[in-house]
Amino acid sequence: MTTAHIDEAAEALVVAGTGERPAEATLVGPRARVDGRVTGGGKTWKATFPLRASRWGGAELPLPSGEYRIRIAGVDLDDLAVAPCLLPGLRIAVEKSVARVAAPIDPVYETAEGQSTLEGRYVSHSGATENAVFFESFYGRSVGCNPRAIDRALAAQAPSVTRYWSVVDLSVAVPEGAIAVVEGSPEWWRARAAARLLVVNDWLRRRFARKPGQRVLQTWHGTPLKRLALHRPGFDPRRMAAVVKESRRWDVLLAQNTYAERVLRKAYAFFGRPIWVEGYPRNDALVSGDPAAIRSALGIGEQEHVLLYAPTWRDDRAEMVDFVDPELLARQTDSVVLVRGHSRTIDTDRDRDGARVIDVTGYPETSQLLLAADALITDYSSVMFDYSVTGKPMFFLVPDLDHYRGQLRGFYFDLEARAPGPLVRTQEELVAALADDGVEAAYASRYAAWRAQFNSRDDGHAAERVVARILDQGFVTR
Repeated sequence: MTTAHIDEAAEALVVAGTGERPAEATLVGPRARVDGRVTGGGKTWKATFPLRASRWGGAELPLPSGEYRIRIAGVDLDDLAVAPCLLPGLRIAVEKSVARVAAPIDPVYETAEGQSTLEGRYVSHSGATENAVFFESFYGRSVGCNPRAIDRALAAQAPSVTRYWSVVDLSVAVPEGAIAVVEGSPEWWRARAAARLLVVNDWLRRRFARKPGQRVLQTWHGTPLKRLALHRPGFDPRRMAAVVKESRRWDVLLAQNTYAERVLRKAYAFFGRPIWVEGYPRNDALVSGDPAAIRSALGIGEQEHVLLYAPTWRDDRAEMVDFVDPELLARQTDSVVLVRGHSRTIDTDRDRDGARVIDVTGYPETSQLLLAADALITDYSSVMFDYSVTGKPMFFLVPDLDHYRGQLRGFYFDLEARAPGPLVRTQEELVAALADDGVEAAYASRYAAWRAQFNSRDDGHAAERVVARILDQGFVTR
């Protein structure tokens, strides 16, 4: 017989049973894994699973939301049951061999009536009452990209400004000195209304209503190769109306370069309002960052060769594409392979594993991974416009090029004609290209032209310039 309970003081899930002591116990979720501590012996035993974990060398934080499979060797767990328990950092419930972890929001606020009440308070809030910034990156799934870089520069230049960060749960670490607000909680709704400035890198959601005196800086999240918004294939009046409604919420749009400025202005019908062409704050780290420290945090040796595989998402699938066998690629190239799924696959996919494979989809800052990698393997992702800041080689694995370009999304320019690295269709072609010592020389002129067009403002000071403009415009005050 096995039973389970939550040790609230220790913030742990405890499973107890009778009989022979199991050899091991694990709690396995889509983006995290916890090893249980098995104690006892003789007639009874106990497996204790901490509900906090440290990732990438950071502080211990509550487990990410999701379903976790309880695995205890040789033990039948079909009778387990624990009623929902609200802890300081998360909620957890157990049924059979599944533990369900959720954000620490009182369930009363997750009902239709509860959310309606919070939205009503938000709408009636006078707004812009705090000298504060509300940051959100990829809908709160991470704390990175341009908003994080702006946060860091703002903290240095105007430390008196309050900084709120929207997060899906408390497994998402916020920068030092910032305040985490869990999406959908009363604190989240209040901070969203009270802040004088919102800095986001994707669409605003949840019935956003701009308050008098409130401003929105849309940093976006990449120079576009693939067609966006109003330029996407197919005529869809509802989508077009949604695009225009969304872009009217923005006061300022940030662009990495003049090419992106032209595309984004038309794709989002962002006319009559300013676009700041300042380079990308997230790329400052590519100029001044320390790759050794990042490699150490990832557990990678100094002499290891590192490949970063970072494909974009596909409109016709929820999971990351599987065009690479990362463990095989690690063997074929004698490398450590970092696998970085798109932010849209964080909730719908699982970490890849294998010898010399590290899934870094949940790693907070892509720029640090770019800095740590010796070469990038991508496809149509805007990461290509960031990685070129480093000058290191890029390879484009594009087995679905014809479908993606011709039917799924379409491109703004001919990637085959201008790519600063080889386009390959199979893993075998990729391995051959990686082993070719003449690749860099063959693409040197293309690479130089690419950097001249897309990276002229990525000089390591973009975040400083953006924050200077924020302060000069009076969006917040020192």
